[in-house]
Amino acid sequence: MLKRARFIYNPTSGREEVKKRLPEILDILESYGLETSCHRTKGYGDATRAAKEAAERGFDVVIAAGGDGTLYEVINGLSMLEKRPQMGIIPAGTTNDFARALGIPKDYRKAAKIIGQQNSMAIDIGRYNDNYFINIAGGGTLTELTYEVPSKLKTVLGQLAYYVHGIEKLPFLKPIHVTLETDERVIREEVMLFLIANSNSVGGFEKLAPTADLSDGLFDVIAIKKTNLPDFVRLASLALKGEHLHDENIIHFKTSHLKVYSYGPDPVLINLDGELGGKLPGEFEILSKHIEVFIP
Repeated sequence: MLKRARFIYNPTSGREEVKKRLPEILDILESYGLETSCHRTKGYGDATRAAKEAAERGFDVVIAAGGDGTLYEVINGLSMLEKRPQMGIIPAGTTNDFARALGIPKDYRKAAKIIGQQNSMAIDIGRYNDNYFINIAGGGTLTELTYEVPSKLKTVLGQLAYYVHGIEKLPFLKPIHVTLETDERVIREEVMLFLIANSNSVGGFEKLAPTADLSDGLFDVIAIKKTNLPDFVRLASLALKGEHLHDENIIHFKTSHLKVYSYGPDPVLINLDGELGGKLPGEFEILSKHIEVFIP
């Protein structure tokens, strides 16, 4: 049966790869019986509007082609709706965290074929106040990096841009006072940062949330307690190997619902999938098996 697909692409993602390969990608999709029309994004928030509009116009499939930012916007356009189309991903950004978590390759031909084959899986979506996220939410000085790294630098240096910027910042990390509250527990602590993970691939680290599962209906909450610089560096190297969760400086638990408050003079900004998603206080909730995504 012929299906209608809306292809939403960011022309500036990565090294403008999607823009260059568009005819070939559309060819592959059409060969699998996906009648595909395109929307080229023109600025912040445009992919959200385009995804919502595509769903309301009855498209069967919405494809997000770009980096984690494009994917975040498409998710925010679809997640609020009662009836949601299936979703395809063509990863073309700097880190492509979520595509990596699902095993979707960066090779655009292979990614397009995965959409064409239409093998899908229902995945959980996170909600923070009125915004949605697919991969990771976080707060604390280090999580604010992503909106400080200029996009030109991201394109040229890729992931390295984040690390260079992060290492520069390490000596100035300030702890934040937070309360993490679930139905089962209340934790008050000074932390360097906290992360609410939906998938295991975060900021290019595939073992930061090693027990996270995209369809278990639970977040993995990880927080680093107030610590000195050598300890922080040691924890970062443990995290690369996925061996950090049992360290005494780490708080780790799973939950489907979490309230977070902060106490201190400075506002704590919340990072959702690398984008600014508001500030504390707020409430995190998991929407179980909320969107169907094509996977290998």
